Amino acid sequence: MRRSIVGSLALGAAMICAAGASFAQAGIDLGKREYVFNCGGCHGETGKGDGPYMTYMKRPSDITQLAKKNNGVFPVSRVYEVIDGRQDVAAHGPRDMPIWGMDYQAKAGAYYMDVPYNPEVYVRIRILALIEYLDRLQVR
Repeated sequence: MRRSIVGSLALGAAMICAAGASFAQAGIDLGKREYVFNCGGCHGETGKGDGPYMTYMKRPSDITQLAKKNNGVFPVSRVYEVIDGRQDVAAHGPRDMPIWGMDYQAKAGAYYMDVPYNPEVYVRIRILALIEYLDRLQVR
């Protein structure tokens, strides 16, 4: 199981690099786009947990501190699991955050419709792009 996650992350990272080159040429920051549309409402523009929805919920975590709280290492696998959300992460506690893996999977179906595709590739690319952006937000 662990090996398949690592392999999947490596494959996804390679795909992000390839897709990232074409997005970069078009001036699109896919990770930032994912963050703004899916995370910024709760976590805020800078990731400090001060988004406009914060008045309707308990304060979202300051995601700029993830690496600092993990001895300076950004916890990629852990962040991936929390964002994906399709598997229970016991240490995460109650699930207040949306399950983005299911959301992305549904969007893949709507996007590709009649074309053969692997929804997991679509999910991984979007989550890994978001993770790369979150890594850029970290306080070092």
